[in-house]
Amino acid sequence: MTQTTTRDLQEATSAQSVRVAVVDDHEAVRLGLKAACIDAGFEFVVAAASVGEFVETLAGRECDVVVLDLSLGDGSSVTDNVKRVQAIGAAVLIHSIADRVASVREALAAGAAGVIPKSSAMKTVMSAVETVAHGEVLNNLEWATAIDADSDFAKAQLGRREREILHLYASGFPLKLAAQQLGIGYSTAREYLDRIRMKYVEVGRPAPTKVDLLRRAVEDGILPGLDTESGDAR
Repeated sequence: MTQTTTRDLQEATSAQSVRVAVVDDHEAVRLGLKAACIDAGFEFVVAAASVGEFVETLAGRECDVVVLDLSLGDGSSVTDNVKRVQAIGAAVLIHSIADRVASVREALAAGAAGVIPKSSAMKTVMSAVETVAHGEVLNNLEWATAIDADSDFAKAQLGRREREILHLYASGFPLKLAAQQLGIGYSTAREYLDRIRMKYVEVGRPAPTKVDLLRRAVEDGILPGLDTESGDAR
């Protein structure tokens, strides 16, 4: 009984540390997500109809995740909206109609952490919020479909060694340890990593940080992603 109570307390504390905002131009969606976030134990920060309103209302407060509608009524672009949210230090979780493949791809290329369709159960959406808030990669059917259906989403043509280095490094290995695992020198591993980043830039999918490399590895099937329905890697 004590063990269960302790675990519940830990989960509640974890949820309370997640600060969430919603940007959607439909009031009913904003109200529904706000209520669900509060019910999940998250700290709800702002509900806004546009990214401009969100930034203004936020007024310097901190936010971990913004649940962002893909298509807002103010004519703003997907890329601009994702970048503006990222500029304040928040991760972006796209919450939209799943059949907008080109726009989904644009959001992912701009750095969105994942995509959840509006048809998803609210429990799934809240699970995705927590996953993204903790810096994990959200990989689900909508993400995979957007990539597979879009011929412009070019995969970086990585060699065998480059894929091996990316797999180890993006999995969490320090570069020095990854080099040791492959029996190569640190400087050689660094050259491979630099080439990997250059190849992703060349296909329009830059990966300047380790988290970006993790996302690229998941997108290109080098690493498994996270199934948000079960919470297991796949």
